[in-house]
Amino acid sequence: MSNTVLVTGFEPFGGSSVNPSELVARSLEGRLIAGRLVVARVFPVDTSGIAALLRQAFDDERPDLVVCTGLAAGRTAVSLERVAVNMLDFEQPDNTGEQRTNEPILRGGPDARLSPMPIAEIVDAWQSNGVPGYVSNSAGTYLCNQVLYEALGIAESVSPPVTAGFIHLPYLPEQAIAAGAGNSPSMSLELMTRAVELAIAAAVPLIERRNAGRHAAAAGV
Repeated sequence: MSNTVLVTGFEPFGGSSVNPSELVARSLEGRLIAGRLVVARVFPVDTSGIAALLRQAFDDERPDLVVCTGLAAGRTAVSLERVAVNMLDFEQPDNTGEQRTNEPILRGGPDARLSPMPIAEIVDAWQSNGVPGYVSNSAGTYLCNQVLYEALGIAESVSPPVTAGFIHLPYLPEQAIAAGAGNSPSMSLELMTRAVELAIAAAVPLIERRNAGRHAAAAGV
């Protein structure tokens, strides 16, 4: 396990030429935040391949914190997801043309998985630093929910366990204009990037406390 933060995003989808989650992830690549080196992965919008790519990213980078990001058109602000559900159900096909209806992500898997991210601390950090953000209790049933569900499963299976979570991002201003700005909230790339930075900084103390507790337990203290 290394002092590494894995930040993930998605490629554009649904006919758009840009995805803010890709831009945020790439902008944070190589940054040091709260003493953690950020590494980035941008995933294809491919429901069949995402689990293997995510597992490979965990194996390659051995992070102690994973922050996945994705676009949620219509969201008014950045939103920290509390839970992922074991469900794939979407009308818009992924970028390979695959479409899922009322299918589990993992047959026999838990109905839902809760994120261990420090939700209150992250939202407080956003509000204290002028970033509009809130807690969301539904990550949907498209690939954003899928990647959170898969990430939480992998994070629990490795030793020591990894802290993982998901942040949904609204449209960029240019996307809102293309969609009809009167009905499409948006946020600047700079502010969305700042939101992810603050989330990482708020999560690191929790990780350090957990690691200290594990070390103390292992030493019999």
